Parts: sequence; C-alpha cells; structure tokens
Amino acid sequence: MMYLNKYTYNYFLFLFAIIPITIIMGSAVSLINILLIDLSFIILLVYKKNFFFLKNKTINYLFILYVYLVFNSFISIDYSENILRNLGFLRIIILFFAFNYFYHQKFFFDKMFKSWLIIILIVIFDVFVEFFYGKNILGYSGAQYNNRIVSFFEDEPIVGGFIYCFFLILIGFLTNERKKHKHYIFLLITIFLVSIFITGERSVSLKALFGIVIFFLLYKEIDLKKKISFISLIFFIILISVLNSSLKDRFTNQVVEQKSFYFELYQSGFQVFKNNKIFGVGNKNYRIETCKQNEVISTNNKDRYICTTHPHQIYFELLSEHGVIGSIVILLIFYKLIISKIIKTSLEKNYLKVGSLIYLTLEFLPIIPSGAFFSSFNLTLFAINLSILYASDKSLNVFKLK
Repeated sequence: MMYLNKYTYNYFLFLFAIIPITIIMGSAVSLINILLIDLSFIILLVYKKNFFFLKNKTINYLFILYVYLVFNSFISIDYSENILRNLGFLRIIILFFAFNYFYHQKFFFDKMFKSWLIIILIVIFDVFVEFFYGKNILGYSGAQYNNRIVSFFEDEPIVGGFIYCFFLILIGFLTNERKKHKHYIFLLITIFLVSIFITGERSVSLKALFGIVIFFLLYKEIDLKKKISFISLIFFIILISVLNSSLKDRFTNQVVEQKSFYFELYQSGFQVFKNNKIFGVGNKNYRIETCKQNEVISTNNKDRYICTTHPHQIYFELLSEHGVIGSIVILLIFYKLIISKIIKTSLEKNYLKVGSLIYLTLEFLPIIPSGAFFSSFNLTLFAINLSILYASDKSLNVFKLK
C-alpha cells in the first residue's frame, strides 16, 4: 500500500469526515460528496496503477448485484422510475472500495471517526433541545408529524435512523481504542440510546436496543454480571424516559392502533408479489403499481393494493419489486457478504467490526417495519456500515496489505 502526500490525504479525509453533514443537508448534497470521493478515488487508482484488488471475490458479489439491478431496470413496469437509481448503485460500490483503501492510511480512520463523533454528538444535543423546547436550535419542529423530532432534517422525522447508523460503529471504535475508560463509553451508550428513543422512531429504537444488547453479549472484557446490570440499567432509563413523556402514547397506544395498518401494507406488498411472482414490478415501481387509479385486485378489501411508496418491510419490498428470482439473488449476495461473517466476527475482539455487523444484520429482521432499502438515505447508511465491516478486518479488506 502506497501512502499519500499530505495534500491528497487531507483532501480525502475532509470528504470522508463530512459524510454525516452531507447526509443531513439532503440526498443531493450527499450524492455530490460521494461522487467527489468516487471520482477522486478512481483518479488516484489510475495514478497509482493500483488495480490488484479487482481480483478479490468480494468484488464479484458486488458487481453481480449491480448487473442484476441494471437488468431489473429493463424488466420493470416503468424503467424510467428506477434506471438512474439502479445505474447509480455503482457509486456505492466505488465508495466501498474507497473505505477499504483509506483504512490503511495512517490515522485516517481515527481522525474520521473522531470527526463523526463530534458531528453526531451535536445532532444528539439538538435532539434533546427539540425534545424539551419543541424546536431545535435552528427553529425546526416536527409539528406536522405529531411533534416527532426532526432536528436538522427539518421536514423528515429520520434523525433517529441517522444517529442509529453511526451508533454501533462509533461505540465499537471507542471500545477498541478506549478499553481503559469503558465507564465513559457506557454513559455515551445511554445518551445515544435515549436520543434515539425520544425521536419516536419505533422500529429504529427497537433495532438500537437489540443491537446494544447483542454488542454487550459479545463484549468479552466484562463479566456476565456487569453485562446484565448495565443492560438492566439501560432498560430502566429508557422505560422512565418513555413513560414519563409525550412518547408514552406513541410507544404504547399507537403501536396497537397502527398494527392493523402495517399488516394491510404487508398484505398489499404480498398481493403485488402474487401478481408479479418471477421478477416483481421493478425497483422503485411499487408506487407505480399500487397507485394506479381505480386499481382494485378484487372486491375483497384484503386483496386491495394500498397506494404508497413501498410496503414498509424489507422482505415484502424485495418480493414485490424483485420477485422470487431477484429476491434470491439479492439475499444470497447479502448472505455471502454479511450473514456468513457472523460466527467468525462473534469470536473476535474487533468491536468496530462487531458494531457494523450488528447494524447490517438487524436490517434484515422480519416483521419490523423498515424504510425503502434502495432509497438514497437508507442505502447510504447501509453502505457506510458494510464498508467499515470489510475495511476494519485485515482478512476481509479488499486492499489487503502484501
């Protein structure tokens, strides 16, 4: 691995360090930043004549997925809806390469993670400000979303998912680097979790809670008694935070009220799959299929389509938009890239890798509602964790040191 001069080093470090800020600023800004990383990285590879990584089998899986997505565009009911999204998946692959490459640059990830931590802590502070005062520090509020927290995202209640993306990898990074100061890390974990819960994003909150419990069960530096004590303390703090606030209704009564609605969404997704079993309707085409005017599958209300952007659950999304063939291709690839790494990772003490793997694995939980997987926001968050999973492991990193 050839090291970079300070100007090139600092240029890439800046682009990587501001990734969380660009996500907050919106999909267009995030896309521009990723494209800058990708194009600059390609130029760097050409200049360094460094292409041996293309022989790595991980690359094959990513390119198979890319070829499938391009193919999916041409069999969609409306290819104009997804052609740019599917072709644009290439930016995620190149970003994955770039993360792997720069992990080997001295102190690069250390500085990047510290920058990310500062940014996320500012966002968390803003979340608490909005929770207690009704508006964030810029005056934004979630009044149109029943007073849910929007923070710097202004018009979207997705800040909980944003914090959650960085939660486990930052805790993993700090655990690797600050083993002597684990009590401060425990405090930080509590702050992270409470901030996610008070955003009111229920499925994200549940994943974050599952994630940290799994993380502690795999944390080998403390005994079982301390693990149980800390997990119990976290549950107690979250319970008090939820039951003694406006969140009580959202986490109790509204769950029961909306259960039937999500069940109907899942039924709608399954109905779309039943009518398009082989290849589905195409990526991002669920809305096109379900929102056709006067479209009714039968007179039975259970068989009606529900007009929405996606069925709000990853498996029904895959089945309805990719059918049996596409779902098998996608899930097999992610099995090879992610799920197959669980046993080996659980035996290691690389907690950065553990944190990213937990995040990725929990994205495939059944039943729990989820955002559209291939949307720009969700796919970027997923790609960050996937990239770090591979970059942080010497045996998985596609730029293995010779």
